[in-house]
Amino acid sequence: MSKKPRESAAEGESEFLASYDPSKYERFSVAVDVVLVAAFEGDLSTLLVPRDEHPFKGQHALPGGFLRKDETLEEAATRVLRSKANLTGVFLEQLYTFGEPGRDPRTRVISVAYYALVDEARFRAAGERAVRTGRIRVPWEGETGGPVKVVDEKGRALPLAFDHADIVGMAVKRLRGKLDYAPVGFQLLGETFTLLELQRVHETVLGRPVNKDSFRRRMLASGQLEATGRAQSGVDHRPAELYRFARRSAV
Repeated sequence: MSKKPRESAAEGESEFLASYDPSKYERFSVAVDVVLVAAFEGDLSTLLVPRDEHPFKGQHALPGGFLRKDETLEEAATRVLRSKANLTGVFLEQLYTFGEPGRDPRTRVISVAYYALVDEARFRAAGERAVRTGRIRVPWEGETGGPVKVVDEKGRALPLAFDHADIVGMAVKRLRGKLDYAPVGFQLLGETFTLLELQRVHETVLGRPVNKDSFRRRMLASGQLEATGRAQSGVDHRPAELYRFARRSAV
């Protein structure tokens, strides 16, 4: 009696995939949402998109979009920033995955959130597009976490769609937590900056003042600053020395 030819692993997998029926399992959508953060004038600011369709018509949402079949999560987040804020080459990091059932009344949607950091000039340029800028109001201290509010230039609350208040709050919590051990603060500044400007960014992120002398000593000893050999110009006080960040990362 002849033996049946032994099936190779590749042939077995090909047959399995050919007969595989994905309709046996529930389907859901995957989206990315991006919290774009800037720090200036004593506030953290973010970019919002007014919703002119249901659900949450008349409210505001973070820039986002559904994941395409042929792209990675990071590519999707990069696409969202490019298409909705005309931004490329900025600091971008995955934040958290939000998957509470019912977070989107249309269908089951899993959102992978990212946060992006830019300096004031690039943020203002992005805000000139068909989007809305808002200032973040954090009702908790330290790294407690929780939802936050976003207000307009007159201090009026901008209602946020879906669970985006939680996503913005998570971004603030992450920023505060990383400020002392990762160089995220530099991503909120221009190419060159003074120590006072760096201090103000840290205070804005933390939501509290820091000791000027100890902050400067710590920053100068960190190895993250590089003196430019130049000073401020066009100021009506003694020009301060300009520094740059020794290492920048972007996508």
